[in-house]
Amino acid sequence: MLGLDPRLAKTLDEAGFKDPTPIQSKAIPLALEGHDILGLAQTGTGKTLAFGLPLIDLLAASAGKPLPKTARALVLAPTRELVGQIADNLAPLLKGQRLKIAKVVGGQSIGKQINLLARGNDIVIATPGRLIDLMDRRAIDLSEVRHLVLDEADQMLDLGFIHALRRIAGALGTPRQTMLFSATMPKQIEELSQAYLTNPKRVQVSPPGKAADKITQSVHFVEKPAKPAKLREVLQADPGALTLVFARTKHGAEKLMRGLVSDGFNATSIHGNKSQGQRDRAIRAFRDGEINVLVATDVAARGIDIPGVSYVVNYDLPEVPENYVHRIGRTARAGREGEAIAFCSGEEVDLLRGIQKLMKIELPVASGTPPRAIAPPEANGSGPRRAGAQPAAHAKGKGKPQRRRRGPPRRQSAAA
Repeated sequence: MLGLDPRLAKTLDEAGFKDPTPIQSKAIPLALEGHDILGLAQTGTGKTLAFGLPLIDLLAASAGKPLPKTARALVLAPTRELVGQIADNLAPLLKGQRLKIAKVVGGQSIGKQINLLARGNDIVIATPGRLIDLMDRRAIDLSEVRHLVLDEADQMLDLGFIHALRRIAGALGTPRQTMLFSATMPKQIEELSQAYLTNPKRVQVSPPGKAADKITQSVHFVEKPAKPAKLREVLQADPGALTLVFARTKHGAEKLMRGLVSDGFNATSIHGNKSQGQRDRAIRAFRDGEINVLVATDVAARGIDIPGVSYVVNYDLPEVPENYVHRIGRTARAGREGEAIAFCSGEEVDLLRGIQKLMKIELPVASGTPPRAIAPPEANGSGPRRAGAQPAAHAKGKGKPQRRRRGPPRRQSAAA
């Protein structure tokens, strides 16, 4: 399969991964040949295995064991949640392989991580900030790294990791293979790719800024004081469905969650003021269905890989248009369908305009009256493209949202 070692292909089959996704079909053969990769694809399309499988294959085929405090491959990701997600997805594929994997993130005991790194590891998955801390303590030597992966590189730039990335890159061994993956392609990513990649193979399965095809999108024009009531109305339309709600600030997310709980909704929250243990428990409860409403800030936009998420609600529109793409990418994962619902107040009109310009679409209006000139400029004389089917409520001229019931999940694909 795709040139992978038969043992690894068998492990994939036993784990239930049958058909590779488009990004995997294109990236894996090139990575196995040793090329640098610039991968562009929406969230939820299987990027983790697109770089993880060739990493495992190449490391398993090469001789030698990692020396103490060293790593043979380094994967960098912007958030603790995403580091955990990558490690969880790769761990089952190490069956029968004599490879050691370690994850290092902030918010956890650095002493335990120092001990974990002391033995040497084949793959280290880390957030840049904690990795710098460990480098400062001489707990890790990156000179033996021959494979570097930058996952969700655009988010790392948004979070201000550019200086950390430069320092880390300067400590890595050469020659090396570098793979950079991103869902959007701002100018900074183009510059980063030129600095880090050598004659890369560009792998793109969708235009940057485009959401997954199976996400139905809509917008409710609603002023800020009326947003809580509108959210309750949306949640009550499909009780029990896993719904991820995005708020702009940590305080706002916590206040919103507490209000939902007081109204009888089964809700919890994750944001930067929560400890790592609290965040892990909240995501676990959401994944297991013990909690069906998770209120989050953008800290969760890149770290939640839960195929069962049916709805994403942008309670507050993000200030960075690209973050909208990543937020709604938490639904319609692994080939499923999903729905993204946005609330837009008068003061957020410019934010919505920026989102529509980036995605080259016009979000269908589910309720409320859109201000004039809200649509993006026409492209090629054909006008903006509509995002998904017109919601039933809007088609009937009613203000109440009509949320689709979800059928049974489809067979699992290789998306991770």
